[in-house]
Amino acid sequence: MTNASDRALTNWLLTVCALIVVMVVFGGYVRLTRSGLSIVEWNPVTGVVPPVGDQAWQAEFAKYQQSPEYQKINRHFTLADYKRIFWVEYIHRLIARIAGLIVVIPLFIYVLRGRIPWKKSGMYWLIAALFGFQGFLGWYMVSSGLEDRPAVSHFRLTIHLLTALFLLALTLWMALNRIYKHTEPAAHGRSSSAYGWMWVLMVTLVVQIAYGGLVAGLKAGYVSNTWPLMFGSLIPPGLLTSVQPWWRNLFEAATTVHFMHRWFAFVVLVAVALVWAQTRAVTAGDVRRGVALLLGLVCLQILLGISVVWFGVPLWLALLHQANALFLFIDAVYLLHRLRIGNIEQTPSPSVQRDAGAPSRA
Repeated sequence: MTNASDRALTNWLLTVCALIVVMVVFGGYVRLTRSGLSIVEWNPVTGVVPPVGDQAWQAEFAKYQQSPEYQKINRHFTLADYKRIFWVEYIHRLIARIAGLIVVIPLFIYVLRGRIPWKKSGMYWLIAALFGFQGFLGWYMVSSGLEDRPAVSHFRLTIHLLTALFLLALTLWMALNRIYKHTEPAAHGRSSSAYGWMWVLMVTLVVQIAYGGLVAGLKAGYVSNTWPLMFGSLIPPGLLTSVQPWWRNLFEAATTVHFMHRWFAFVVLVAVALVWAQTRAVTAGDVRRGVALLLGLVCLQILLGISVVWFGVPLWLALLHQANALFLFIDAVYLLHRLRIGNIEQTPSPSVQRDAGAPSRA
């Protein structure tokens, strides 16, 4: 494969990563503007064309008027009000369709021309399949808000978010493989400790983002607008008694989910500090810069989270909080990849340096 073809394939993967980020952030905008339930049908092909003419708009509006959201929340909506939320959701679905084409069409071309060998194309096809699965999950999520209550399932929303994260991580990992040209595991005793702690950080970060999804689905961000206290207490009463059995509160009670999300952020901060401590001896400049960026991003994320609470979940601040979480996740995937490969050297400890400089007594 020529260098130009190699760069084109890498740039394609990075473009797909950027599209995933755009879709996740725009999905947050859709949710915060309560536009996600405006289109009550899933028509992957015919849905590309929006309503044209007054009759078509009235027919679409009539379908929405049968939904729980209109009947329980938006009965005051006029056709003009409906068009406003319709276009937000329509653009969201259009971006998803365009992203799918940007994935599938180049993939077919690369495989047919042999730029991606057929025997090595499995992971690329998995990316394409996950894009299609995300479309299904999106509708599966929306459909939960069209039955009897005007809100999507917070579990389905979180699954949709986590699948997007997995898709982003897989695509970015493959792009990094191409950039760094190899994927050999790090040699034992060189960066294995930092690599292990990086996995601990990744798990805690995914748990925290998952709780962010639950907060979004339950609209738990509106439960309390004070920090660090909630309802006047550091630990509000009834955290584990709202629903039974007690463990369901961790996933279903808005106050408990909010409480877990706001304080688990500091578990992520501790995990980042441990990674920083483990990578101080690493000489690779990109790793050191990546860890410094990671520390800065997690501190910014905590400040953004507190600000979102204090100011009552303003739209722009909530979206910035969500976007920064994605940047934090991307940096973590990058560091996980860099600490895995075998060219990450470490500086010797002072005792090792003294021993190396001492004359031999043999």
